[in-house]
Amino acid sequence: MEVRQSVMEETGGDSNYLGAGALERRMNMKVMVAIDESEGSFYALKWALDKLFSNKVTGSENEGKVFLVHVQHKVHNYVYPVPVGPVADSVQKAQEQISASIISRALQICKDNLVKAESIILKGDPREMICQAVEQIQVDLLIIGSRGLGMLKRTFLGSVSDYCAHHAKTPILIVKPPEEHSKKH
Repeated sequence: MEVRQSVMEETGGDSNYLGAGALERRMNMKVMVAIDESEGSFYALKWALDKLFSNKVTGSENEGKVFLVHVQHKVHNYVYPVPVGPVADSVQKAQEQISASIISRALQICKDNLVKAESIILKGDPREMICQAVEQIQVDLLIIGSRGLGMLKRTFLGSVSDYCAHHAKTPILIVKPPEEHSKKH
């Protein structure tokens, strides 16, 4: 408690004080947030913006940047027997529209919070593609929302957050929504 008290005395009692170096690193942070259609991923984005890019400290726009990554699943013909041609094109267009809608919503949230954001839409296995994007962009932190899969579903389907926690080459933060939030959705 003595350390905290001395910091509070130096800052005039401001318990939200960050040293100049820590504040500068926080303001220049490159964060990647994995976004999908789940409310858990949007909760994670809002959490990141509130906790890491809050304008309450400076009252101005941050220098940091959020990279929004969304991964479309590849449509495999053995899973979805879709012939090549117009039907396949319409499936791909529908997938692109869904991705554009998801990214648009996330970009608007960033804009509303005065945070610079860049979107990335990839195709493939979300687990592998997110880890590859983290490595290519060299972000400081990866944030993933927890979808709250049960033990059985997680075993059969695999968990993107579990995979990334073990394979991403950057620190990862898995954001779980509070219980009351997850019960609503």
